[in-house]
Amino acid sequence: MASLPALPPEPGLIDRHGRAIRYLRVSVTDRCDLRCRYCMAEQMTFLPRRALLALEEIAIIAARFIARGVTKVRLSGGEPLVRRDVIDLVERLGRRLGDGLDELTMTTNGTRLAEFAGRLADAGIRRVNVSLDSRDPARFRHITRHGDVAQVLGGIAAARAAGLRVKINMVALKGLNQDEIADMLAWAVDQGHDLSLIETMPLGAIDEDRVDRFLPLTAVFEDLAHRFDLTRDSHSSGGPARYWRVGDSETRLGMISPLTANFCDGCNRVRLTTEGKLYACLGHDDQVDLKTALRTGGIAALDAAIDDALAIKPARHDFRIAAGAAPAVARHMSVTGG
Repeated sequence: MASLPALPPEPGLIDRHGRAIRYLRVSVTDRCDLRCRYCMAEQMTFLPRRALLALEEIAIIAARFIARGVTKVRLSGGEPLVRRDVIDLVERLGRRLGDGLDELTMTTNGTRLAEFAGRLADAGIRRVNVSLDSRDPARFRHITRHGDVAQVLGGIAAARAAGLRVKINMVALKGLNQDEIADMLAWAVDQGHDLSLIETMPLGAIDEDRVDRFLPLTAVFEDLAHRFDLTRDSHSSGGPARYWRVGDSETRLGMISPLTANFCDGCNRVRLTTEGKLYACLGHDDQVDLKTALRTGGIAALDAAIDDALAIKPARHDFRIAAGAAPAVARHMSVTGG
């Protein structure tokens, strides 16, 4: 019997600047059980549930990206673990590990991690990023407006007990937590966690002026380099962070500096919102509607919409921090996904 002809390869994901897209970030919900001051207004209006992608649709879209070359998927929010049945999505995507997908991860605020850590590990997640801007109870409550840091620390401990590697994400905030950064790194070393420091980004209208809180990581790194033995590390997590090894420990220090050290040349990411819009850049408003494409035209229309997004992906973001300046984009980080 004659052999069947080989099927043509799936079309790859190369943007107009020649960058290969290998990393899909998915916001499964814009809702969150915290109200961090640099991220959200205190009184938020969230999307109606009828506007959201079904979890089944997220799985289909993610599978299409994997078929076309994405090797890493990160689930985020808002807070992903507040979405009902999100574990079903995690388990479904986890079945693609080793079948085109190299890594499935999640960014969480940790408030529900104690409940879900074991199931995340069972589904194939091997590491999680936990947002933690302070370990001081009063300061944490001030930053998040009502959060309980003990709940988050308990979630981190549960993740570690479940065998998950933990990376702490800490937004560096002038006059608010900058005096705690060195202590946070020392604690991360002691606990065996990684730590990524992040400059605040001008996304969405909030109740404070971001200029008052902007802390350039160049100054932060200079201070840490006097306190710790930091050696440049070639490790890459697939994202924008640059890494340093801390002494002879297992801890890596990451720096995400969208304003003081632009990282756009090597951008390999696109972001899917919970309502099905694909943003090719965090710092631009250009987007394509994958939800409508999938619902009206199936996979062929979905592929065409993805191609449209690659064609409009800009060379770089337009972030800047200046007194009185409007946010780079009107949408909050929780809409696009952290």
